[in-house]
Amino acid sequence: MTVHLDEKRPRAAILGCAGPTLTEEETFFFEQTDPLGFILFARNCVDPDQVKALVKSMRAAVGRDDAPVLIDQEGGRVQRLGPPHWKVRPAQSLFARIAEDDRALAREAASINARLIAEELIQLGIDVDCLPVMDVPTKGAHEIIGDRAFGMDPEIVSELGQSVITGLGAGGVTAVVKHLPGHGRANADSHLALPYVDAGKNALRRKDFLPFKNARFAPWGMTAHVVYEAFDPMRPATLSETMIMDVIRGEIGFQGFLVSDDISMKALSGRIEVNALAALEAGCDAVLHCNGDMHEMHAIMRDLPEMTGIAWERFQTGLAVRPASDPIDVPVLEAELAKMTANWAAVEV
Repeated sequence: MTVHLDEKRPRAAILGCAGPTLTEEETFFFEQTDPLGFILFARNCVDPDQVKALVKSMRAAVGRDDAPVLIDQEGGRVQRLGPPHWKVRPAQSLFARIAEDDRALAREAASINARLIAEELIQLGIDVDCLPVMDVPTKGAHEIIGDRAFGMDPEIVSELGQSVITGLGAGGVTAVVKHLPGHGRANADSHLALPYVDAGKNALRRKDFLPFKNARFAPWGMTAHVVYEAFDPMRPATLSETMIMDVIRGEIGFQGFLVSDDISMKALSGRIEVNALAALEAGCDAVLHCNGDMHEMHAIMRDLPEMTGIAWERFQTGLAVRPASDPIDVPVLEAELAKMTANWAAVEV
């Protein structure tokens, strides 16, 4: 794909908003600052018509129909769209349990589930899902990942994660693999504190990095706010050039569009605008800011640059490889998925 480096590019940020509609202040701010895209949370989602209108107004504010709109629709305890308008989806651990007995069935079920998620999202105009979680939990680690993961076998995590990427893509939704290079050993919830991982390089390579290496051709990825002491004892991956350029881009070989985890999370201390710039300097293609706080967004966007040429190329490549969604019979697929998962759905994790 040819990218003209002198063309005007969006600013390297994906931003949230405060409520179910854009305020005049938010609309003007997005018009003036031109972020790459947006992310939605439960506070932004009331019913289908409202979400569709919000998505349309976000894209209108930046004047780009291809401005990505993200959401965390994993299933289980992390899904921003829920009843009564949207179906409850299982946690990823369900598919790990199925894989213990039948890996082929687990792959198919995970793909169908992802395809059904994509169908709900694309009907709303949401085209990026922060899924799959490809972290490999370790016994004794913080429970923040837990049942969000596909179990503790990195090969199964790899297989099921790829099935989800395929299922989402078949529905016209871009997958975001997270959290590079692996959040499974973290000793804290990075929403609240900075986790440290003291495992050695070889242990990380054998287990934690493996699913991401197998998913290195995924269209998007998200960094972890985690310190990996064996590689960079001073900085979390999001802010570490060593972790991004040497490990994520180098050893793991991730080639897709790389976005930070939420830059407002408490794992990152100090001024938010400094961290945003540091993430880009370390090698992130864009920074993610989720809470909709206007004061923080003004600080971030004050000096945030346009996307680099290579970042814009990675973004455009992700759009180009995403297939147009084919029609599906939702009730038939829902019934098929229910039948496939029935023997495992009631099992305690």
